[in-house]
Amino acid sequence: MKRAFTLIEVLVALAIFAMVSIVLGSAYLNVLNSYAAVGRGHEDDQDIAFVRQQLLTQPDFTTAQNGDQYTRVDGSQVTWSAAIDAQGGATDLFTVVLTVQIAPNLQAVPRIITQTFTVLRPTWSQTGTDPTAEAQERTAAVTRIGQLQGTIQ
Repeated sequence: MKRAFTLIEVLVALAIFAMVSIVLGSAYLNVLNSYAAVGRGHEDDQDIAFVRQQLLTQPDFTTAQNGDQYTRVDGSQVTWSAAIDAQGGATDLFTVVLTVQIAPNLQAVPRIITQTFTVLRPTWSQTGTDPTAEAQERTAAVTRIGQLQGTIQ
């Protein structure tokens, strides 16, 4: 008597194989999608770092607020601007809200990234052109900080 697989055993084996294949295929696609998402995130991180460097090296207050734009190697358009507010009672200390818009192409919806940070920039001070007033303001700030730290009575 020859021993062989029945039709039901073959169909059950095929069904199990099909389910395992679907699960493994889905897992593989999820991994590929994750790699693509991480790659996009790193691209944006590099653009944000570049834009922050452009902002922080800008000595002029108005030019820093207006921002700039540039085109990446892949043809994407990056546009940035900054809302800069002086912190009350602190000389040369500013709160910056940096907005970066990355448009991959003309048809795609642009990605907008916003960061808020504080920066110390003496060249952005809006006290005017009177160096005496600026010096007095800085001296008052140094005195205030010294009093807070307890080094000045």
